[in-house]
Amino acid sequence: YEREHDCNFSELITKHEEEIEKLHTELNKEQQQLLGELQQQMAATHKAEIEQAQRQSQTLHSLELEALRLSLNNMHTSQLELTQSNLRKEKETALMELREMLNDKHAQEVAILQSRHQLESKKLKEQCLKEKEDL
Repeated sequence: YEREHDCNFSELITKHEEEIEKLHTELNKEQQQLLGELQQQMAATHKAEIEQAQRQSQTLHSLELEALRLSLNNMHTSQLELTQSNLRKEKETALMELREMLNDKHAQEVAILQSRHQLESKKLKEQCLKEKEDL
């Protein structure tokens, strides 16, 4: 009876060890499968995070470019306004100089004409006196 019991016990131990080995193998397979799934999920999550970071970076880059474009546009507008103002001042200055020059020329011409007039008037008076004397 004891031998039979020992034999049954040995068989039970062997079956138990086989079941434990089988369960261990199944557990390893499940662990490998879960590990693979976890790695895939982590890779997908990592990829999604990288894509989101790239989109955010592109959005930020676009915003920075737009800000630079607006700043450049403002600077260009300011420069144009300054240039227009300077040109307007130069034009006014040139017009004033031209007006002064024309006034001076006019004054010279008036002086010349007055001088001629006086000279001709003097000649006419002299001629008139001469004609009177002749008469």
